[in-house]
Amino acid sequence: MSRAVVVGSGPNGLAAAVRLAQAGLEVTVLEAADTYGGGTRTTERIVPGLLHDDCSAFHPTGVTSPYFSTLGLENHGLRWLWPEVDFAHPLDDGRAGIVTRDFADTDTTIGADARSWRRVFEPLTRTFDKILVDAMGPAVHLPKHPIAFGRFGTQALAPATWTVKRWKGDPARALYTGVAAHAFGRLDTPLSGSIGLMLTAAGHRAGWPVAEGGSQSIADALVRLLESLGGSVRTGVRVTSRAHVNELVGFTPDLLLLDLAPAGVMEVLGDELPSRIRRSFVRYEYGPAVHKVDYAIEGDVPWTNEDCRRAGTLHLGGTAEEIVAVEGATVRGELSDRPFALIGQQYLADPSRSAGSVNPVWAYAHVPAGYDGPADAVTESLTAQIERFAPGFRERIVGTYVRSATEMATYNANYVGGDIGAGANTARQIVFRPRAALNPYTLGIPGVYLCSSAAAPGGGVHGMCGFNAAETALKRL
Repeated sequence: MSRAVVVGSGPNGLAAAVRLAQAGLEVTVLEAADTYGGGTRTTERIVPGLLHDDCSAFHPTGVTSPYFSTLGLENHGLRWLWPEVDFAHPLDDGRAGIVTRDFADTDTTIGADARSWRRVFEPLTRTFDKILVDAMGPAVHLPKHPIAFGRFGTQALAPATWTVKRWKGDPARALYTGVAAHAFGRLDTPLSGSIGLMLTAAGHRAGWPVAEGGSQSIADALVRLLESLGGSVRTGVRVTSRAHVNELVGFTPDLLLLDLAPAGVMEVLGDELPSRIRRSFVRYEYGPAVHKVDYAIEGDVPWTNEDCRRAGTLHLGGTAEEIVAVEGATVRGELSDRPFALIGQQYLADPSRSAGSVNPVWAYAHVPAGYDGPADAVTESLTAQIERFAPGFRERIVGTYVRSATEMATYNANYVGGDIGAGANTARQIVFRPRAALNPYTLGIPGVYLCSSAAAPGGGVHGMCGFNAAETALKRL
């Protein structure tokens, strides 16, 4: 029997491990942290019984993942739950644009822009599953659905600032731009609108659900499935080299897959990494960081807009123009006193995360890469941004738990400089991630492959980077 080792137990590492185990390999996963899961970990904090997602929180690409959807993870304890409103974007005047799986709900909040909104997103929603199959692979490939993917690609090439011109009113413009800001970068460059198109279409197609019991439930289900296939996970072991891998597992694996950022790959492989690949990894760009705050609040967030009180996810940043300006400044290394913020109210769909009348609110602000300034000041700016759209929020805070950009990098070594996507979404790196190559999962060393979100298709809890890397490895085994 062939044997494989996967270094890193994030959703991509676990997806790779499961795929290899399905193919009959003996698989061992090595994880540096004491808890497996990478970006899908959940921790009890602040108040006993209060559950906070440590990184990922809502999962439009998890529920639609072409690989996860084949695994029957519901048989291993995973249950998706949906809020009434998938995501919302409030404005200072009390209005808010919203997205649900019913276009009619969005129509009522964006008014005169409803028809043009549908012209963009209804075709993408109808063909979403076909588009996703091609979007979730490497850039260089023969599309399985060339017409659907071609239509999406034509729109995706445009900057977000061009796409938003389709709408006149602030609710629609801000609603789209807030989703586009998930790219963690400038919104006036080619392909910067692609993530906004994809995630908004995902919201209309399948929603933005949460995992019951926290995002850890996703990792738990994958590990249970892996163990049922004969695989295993070891935590608390930080790999420093290939020789160290052999020492830890007691054999030389036939396959070694690395769920690591390029910086981690260089550390583990050292001089074995071919010079051409090392040079590309040295040039690899990381994006802006997050400053994360978990809040424990008494009752609910007092949003001015009623629809926001039903939303699982909120984007806070004001108008489209304000978001574009703030995101551009963040890329330049400038910290805004009104940072773009992402808010999670997972407890609305999953009450098991709350402790009596105390509810967990998940939040992060975009900050410059590697920002190491006063954490208290950023936390205050994030709190003020919530208070801006929910007056009285401060009075409901019971406690907070803060991870600054540098602390996020300590929490997970793949988050270089606090970049939770393990790589900047520049036009070049959206197309060629992590380097220009026909197969982005190869590392120039026989039997060794990259399976992290630094490879195509990039960030998100979908497991496709791991699945694709495992498929490459199996074909070459």
